[in-house]
Amino acid sequence: MTARSLLSIRDTPMSPVRWTADRMDQLEHAARNGHRVALNRRGTEYIVVALRVTSVDSHEVLIGRLPMTGEDLEFRLDQIDSFQVVG
Repeated sequence: MTARSLLSIRDTPMSPVRWTADRMDQLEHAARNGHRVALNRRGTEYIVVALRVTSVDSHEVLIGRLPMTGEDLEFRLDQIDSFQVVG
């Protein structure tokens, strides 16, 4: 391995969440039904209404709406540390 390939491996974000088919189903079900999802990304907890799971710039992304402000946020799945559908 070259130094360049080692650098690119280290720079690639790795999600602590292992995105199994069941977990993806939970997330997609929450988006279809407009359920709230609690998630942690880079040390910050968010509770959002799940809107959809889609691809943005070749990354899978959860689009969620903050209930208090109505602002839509994008969460790359490879940057999510943990998540739970809360209803």
